[in-house]
Amino acid sequence: MTEYLIPARPSEAEFTEKRSTFIGHVFPVETEEEARERIGEVKKRYHDARHNCWCYLLKDGPVRYSDDGEPQGTAGQPMLSVFQKEGVTNVCCVVTRYFGGILLGAGGLARAYTKGAKDALDAAGVSAVRRWVELAVDCPYSFLERVKLACAALGGAVGDIEYAAAVTVHVLLPGGSAERFQAQMTELSAGNFSAVELGEVFRAAPPG
Repeated sequence: MTEYLIPARPSEAEFTEKRSTFIGHVFPVETEEEARERIGEVKKRYHDARHNCWCYLLKDGPVRYSDDGEPQGTAGQPMLSVFQKEGVTNVCCVVTRYFGGILLGAGGLARAYTKGAKDALDAAGVSAVRRWVELAVDCPYSFLERVKLACAALGGAVGDIEYAAAVTVHVLLPGGSAERFQAQMTELSAGNFSAVELGEVFRAAPPG
């Protein structure tokens, strides 16, 4: 399975264009059903808005969009193009418009809905879904920050952290970095703790 990009987190971004308010929403989704649920939630939340235009794009799945009453081709397709251009998949986007009384024209609408989708994506950030090696480090609390720094230096990401008498740090590292990280942990602790490899996972890196 090859690497692909998804939104790192749900997000919202708002701007005003000629008195119309545009509110962009981005959600990471896994299925078409989940995308439909997110669209329904936004429509319910902004039931008094003139338009709730949407699109979603699923890896190896359907691609759908709606202009929701705006002139054909001025909303859903421009929004969808943002994610296709950025190479982001497993994403659902809804841009809500509260009409301000001034017509924007087809070009103005397309630019506004493109901005709504792009601003929301920028607010969400992007995570790469890729193959990682997962390791766990049981260490004293005083070593926690040094473990995090060592992980980051190798291009890894810190996952779950369990707090007990000691702290257990789960780290995700790119393939080929696990042995180096294990050697660093042994050296850092003078052999008092180590990094235990848990296996390979295919998932998004936790957002930084």
